[in-house]
Amino acid sequence: MTKQVYKITYPTGKIYVGKDSIGSCRYFGSPNMDIVNEDFLLLPEAQRKDYFIRKQILWESDTATEEELSAMEIKLIKENNSNDPRIGYNRHPPFKV
Repeated sequence: MTKQVYKITYPTGKIYVGKDSIGSCRYFGSPNMDIVNEDFLLLPEAQRKDYFIRKQILWESDTATEEELSAMEIKLIKENNSNDPRIGYNRHPPFKV
């Protein structure tokens, strides 16, 4: 199975970086939906009714272990600053200024 680290871009402009152990095209991660929904409420009504979500594969491997996958996810969260609440929806690892 192909392991992947991906980036999701929401219509709010914020991102989420996550991992997938099986490479499913249908998996979009598990950000805190309460936070995502709060941000969606700030969008114009027309945009809340017609939007798209983008998924980009940042890294993939057919041979990586779960530990290597997790390490790459953390690395890419930090590189993309997706744990900074102004930029993204990741809450782990905690953002440090």
